Amino acid sequence: MAKITFGPRPFQPVKFLSWTSLLLILAVNLVVSVFIANQARQSMLEKNQEFSLLLAENLNHQIFQRFTLPTVIGFGRIELKNPAQYERLDQIVLSTIHSFHVLEVRIYDFEPEVAYSTNAGLVGSRESAGKAVQEALEPGVHSFELVSRISPWWALIKLHLEPESFVLRTIYPLRAERGFDPATGPGPIMGALEFTQDITEDYEAVLFFQVLILAASFASSLILFSVLYVFIRRAGQTIAKRAQEKERLERELHQNEKLASMGRTVASIAHEIRNPLGIIRGTAELLLKRSQAKDDQQTKLLGAIYEESKRLSQTVNDFLDYARPRAPQKGEVDLAQVLEQVLAFWEREMADQNVRISCNVGPGKIVLGDKDLIYRAVYNVLANALQAMKTQGEIRITVEPSPGHWTLTVHDSGPGIDQSARDKLVDPFFTTKESGTGLGLSIVHSIMLSHNGQLHIDNHPQGGALVRMTFPRPNKAKA
Repeated sequence: MAKITFGPRPFQPVKFLSWTSLLLILAVNLVVSVFIANQARQSMLEKNQEFSLLLAENLNHQIFQRFTLPTVIGFGRIELKNPAQYERLDQIVLSTIHSFHVLEVRIYDFEPEVAYSTNAGLVGSRESAGKAVQEALEPGVHSFELVSRISPWWALIKLHLEPESFVLRTIYPLRAERGFDPATGPGPIMGALEFTQDITEDYEAVLFFQVLILAASFASSLILFSVLYVFIRRAGQTIAKRAQEKERLERELHQNEKLASMGRTVASIAHEIRNPLGIIRGTAELLLKRSQAKDDQQTKLLGAIYEESKRLSQTVNDFLDYARPRAPQKGEVDLAQVLEQVLAFWEREMADQNVRISCNVGPGKIVLGDKDLIYRAVYNVLANALQAMKTQGEIRITVEPSPGHWTLTVHDSGPGIDQSARDKLVDPFFTTKESGTGLGLSIVHSIMLSHNGQLHIDNHPQGGALVRMTFPRPNKAKA
């Protein structure tokens, strides 16, 4: 069955589906990655808070056992303005927090003001006490606060962080210990304990983990998108091919319906016209030969009658060929001989139009078909090329081998094919010319269909129309 193609037609939804799927995959993976990263960061903060709580309890115990009790026994009361007491407390605190990445420790009294600090310059200050310190002094509630010197998003981009970029601040009620029996309950609050820890290293590890998740998510998204794109692309190509095949079948069905509805009428009318037209043509030709020696008005009129009857006879033949296509008598046909005969027929008209012909087709290009029908197909294609160029130009004819076929290509230097009319070129009675039946390419299509060949009509990249006719070779023929 002949295959007619009119250049590539991309399946447009493929691009939309591909980019939509990529955005959807990236969005889902990004949400999942952010969720996992937030869970990891939250887990890291909880672990650090648990450690800070243990450190606060240890500080509370060490201060009470090693400082509060001995000081009350030795001095009668606690007075941190006394250098000896302050120095003793400082030694206990520093020995307890040693190697725990604690930046600073403060103890607030009920004023509230800083009664003790590892930074001696802050002693006596009330400005640093906030709501968290008040809650630790009165209800006795501990709390945590993450203090950052850099935006989390900027930290994700920077990755390598400076020390103290992320600091965990812990506020804990400083209590007197009543014993080890839980039934006795917590002891009275003596003040508020505040200390800060540098957790930048832990935060940096979480950020690195988050980057790995995002990178893995992005890589998996691209892989999934690539696989999905291949499937969508193949689906698009399949749908596009089916759409083209459906369009071709619809066109053929439409042509067959036209042929069925008007075949008998056209054939009978053409037959009735053909008989008297043959008499008119023969009589005009005879009278023209008798009066060729004369150069008068009568000779010119006879010449016009003869030429117009010849043109009308060709039109009638077109109608009959289309309405009653004959089955091909297939045999071995040399395309070089067919081209030689067709070019010999058009030689004079090509010379009149100043059209150059480029045809270097040697013998041996054997195809399986009906010589007369193949001649008619090539004749019609060259006729279209000459009519398209009108005056001056070039026609290039080549024959190239392909597996099991020979492809005859005709490229003219005319204006090319109008894109809006390209799909209708093989429709019967469709023409873009002022004169003509519109059956030329339709007949070519029918001939290619009967030869199980392929007809491809398109514009050449360098300009002009390009027609490819592919014919099957006999099984015994070799390239």
